[in-house]
Amino acid sequence: MALKSFRPLTPSQRFTVLNSDETLSDKRPERSLTYSQAKSGGRNNNGRITSRRRGGGHKRLHRIVDFKRAILDVPATVVALEYDPNRSSRLALVQYEGGEKRYIIAANGMKVGDKLITSNKATTNDFLVGNNFPLEIIPPSTKLHCVELIPGRGAQLGRTAGTSIELVAVENGVAQLKMPSGEIRLVNPKCRATIGEVGNGDHMNRSLGKAGRSRWLGKRPRQRGVSMNPVDHPNGGGQGKSKGGGGRQHLVSPWGQLAKGFPTRKRSKPSNSQILVRHNGRKPRGKK
Repeated sequence: MALKSFRPLTPSQRFTVLNSDETLSDKRPERSLTYSQAKSGGRNNNGRITSRRRGGGHKRLHRIVDFKRAILDVPATVVALEYDPNRSSRLALVQYEGGEKRYIIAANGMKVGDKLITSNKATTNDFLVGNNFPLEIIPPSTKLHCVELIPGRGAQLGRTAGTSIELVAVENGVAQLKMPSGEIRLVNPKCRATIGEVGNGDHMNRSLGKAGRSRWLGKRPRQRGVSMNPVDHPNGGGQGKSKGGGGRQHLVSPWGQLAKGFPTRKRSKPSNSQILVRHNGRKPRGKK
């Protein structure tokens, strides 16, 4: 999807670069596939902030997205491509031959009128963008998105704009996937995946142009710890940049958690056994 810039008639328009929505439908979202949900503002059930820098923003309707693709061997037609305020990718509204409608993640190159299929068997000509199959029947080196981690649970990997996962091989009863980070992970070959990469790949190149657009997205301002007083943050204090404060010490969160270079993933996490190569090219501990 292309980007669009603006004539600098106002200061904010000079730096604004947004996604072009020319191919998106301007109709309201499918009513039966949406629901409303109250915003928490980053607060828990006690009213205390547990997720900082959240609040405000425009009202949003949540779309019910079909990540399981459980309707097998029934052709579906792409009725519309729509914007979703809750994710970076676009949604495709598909209608099955029986009349049922579902939302799915829109793949790159998907157009209105395209025919899609979800099945457990396929021929060579069936591996087209948007079709969904188990990993065990998909050819190696195929680009995938919306990949399951556990069969039947629904897609959990490869759902953001511009993302694609490469199927390296299916051997010895496991499928090897190469993640966008470079990590190679083992997955059950019966897990389902969709052919192609997620659309709206230019999402990462947009420029909001002004602080107000960030507030429309529900993001509140972020205050640096080094600009605070010592009573408010461990990195605060000091007359400018001093040895005793002002950011010369290790950067941490307000509660002392290291902010840079500190691995937060547990070494004992069960899924570690399914990682062949980490994103930095190293093998996990205990693997040769």
